[in-house]
Amino acid sequence: MTENVTKNSRRASRGEAALSRDTIIDAAIALLDSSGESGLTFRALAAKLATGAGAIYWHVADKHALFMAASDVIMARAIGVSLPDATPRQNIQTLALAVFEAMDQHPWLGSALSQAPGQLPTVRLLERLGRQVAALGVPAGQQWVAACTLLNYLLGVGGQNAANASIARVQDLERMHFLETLSAAWSQLDAQEYPFTRSVAAKLREHDDRADFLAGIDLIVQGMLHNTGTR
Repeated sequence: MTENVTKNSRRASRGEAALSRDTIIDAAIALLDSSGESGLTFRALAAKLATGAGAIYWHVADKHALFMAASDVIMARAIGVSLPDATPRQNIQTLALAVFEAMDQHPWLGSALSQAPGQLPTVRLLERLGRQVAALGVPAGQQWVAACTLLNYLLGVGGQNAANASIARVQDLERMHFLETLSAAWSQLDAQEYPFTRSVAAKLREHDDRADFLAGIDLIVQGMLHNTGTR
């Protein structure tokens, strides 16, 4: 009896070891992309991997740890782009757009990052942004605020864009139709109370999310350069 238990335990251990952490995380990302955060369960993941939950727990402590690991993998891939001959300003634009598109492709990523302040996924991004802020010539005493401003803008706008896209998919809303309907509603607002909103109603119909996002990044960077006396 003891011999059989020992053999079964050895087989289970070999199976747990054979299932790599990378394989588990890639499967978790696929589940998150198809079913969202609520769809990521160890039962669903075990079924997808054709294994038992115990084999997953061998590598990952719990769902939160798996969620963070998945977001860290996506973040690492997104910011892995390197442009050795680019200026710091160009690098910031490239980095920001890569993360924006990663959040657009993986709408759950914004939620994951909001749940991970100070943890590795956001620290990776802060590190990359901070290096470019320093390379811009921002004084050391202002680099923290400058890098955090970029980080908060990037995560906030990118996350909101991804959330909007998710809502549109859930409600089966076609983007152009939604924007035209909203634009028409804005144009009918009270002219005394909402003069600016009425004035940009037509712009809402035709705006490009990525272009607006990058324009915001450029405004922040331009402010940094202005404060350092650089153009």
